[in-house]
Amino acid sequence: MAIFRKPGRPEQPEPTPDRLADELAGLVEELEPAAPGEPGAPAEGGPGGLAEYRAGTERGRRRGARLVAAIARRLGSGSRAAAKGAAYGGRALTEQLLQTAPRIPVRSLATLRSQHPGAADPEKLADLLVTGAGRASSALGAGVGAAAMLPVPPAMPVEIAAETIAVAAVEIKLIAELHEVYGFPVQGTAAQKAGAYVGAWANRRGIDPTLLAKPAGLAAMALGSEVRQQVRRRLTRSSLRRLPSLTPLLVGAGIGATVNLRDTRRVAREVRTDLRGRPPADPGYWAAAAPGPRGEKHGD
Repeated sequence: MAIFRKPGRPEQPEPTPDRLADELAGLVEELEPAAPGEPGAPAEGGPGGLAEYRAGTERGRRRGARLVAAIARRLGSGSRAAAKGAAYGGRALTEQLLQTAPRIPVRSLATLRSQHPGAADPEKLADLLVTGAGRASSALGAGVGAAAMLPVPPAMPVEIAAETIAVAAVEIKLIAELHEVYGFPVQGTAAQKAGAYVGAWANRRGIDPTLLAKPAGLAAMALGSEVRQQVRRRLTRSSLRRLPSLTPLLVGAGIGATVNLRDTRRVAREVRTDLRGRPPADPGYWAAAAPGPRGEKHGD
């Protein structure tokens, strides 16, 4: 994964939407725990488990801080007025999120099962995904909370906007992969699927099953003004909840991490409850995505 360096260095990579989406996906996957019995899973009660968890959490926090800073640079790359508009305008945040969503890498069920062969059923696999997304959201909140200590208060509204978009992208990725886990993959173009997942994120529900097999319906939903309004309201509320993370003396880091973890878990709980209540279109979908022999990998 690329590392975002200090501004002004010629070797600094451009924080493009594709690169940022890949970095967010990498943060989530890095913080996913291994299922019991998988390589990398700590031994139950092992003395190194807590130390390894803390080290991983600190790595995630540093990576989250770099990501928020990179997204903030992109949001504030124009004039000061443009930066403030990106920070405060729900419409501007909505457009940024809709540009990012189609670029978020979503793993297929086969890929997820090959990465977590110890997850014996959909519920266990979903638990691992929720834990990874929650840790990533928490890392993003801790990173921006710690940055609030720096003597640059004018920059912080853009940091909050960047964190809001980053956490939303983490949650949209989670929702997309939960649809894979529970047997409801979405068909269509990347833009159509992204629009459907963004709508599910805004509504805190699974995608309408009548639209899953109709790309034309997904396209209409993605472009609908009602969905954009719902996304805008959700992003605005999320930004307001993050304002306490500007508290100085590192208290903000704890607040930001806690708020994000709680919100991501709530989104996951509501979407999972909705998906569990539906019979999958293909009852054999889970077995069909079983990992191949000898560690054979499936593509995304």
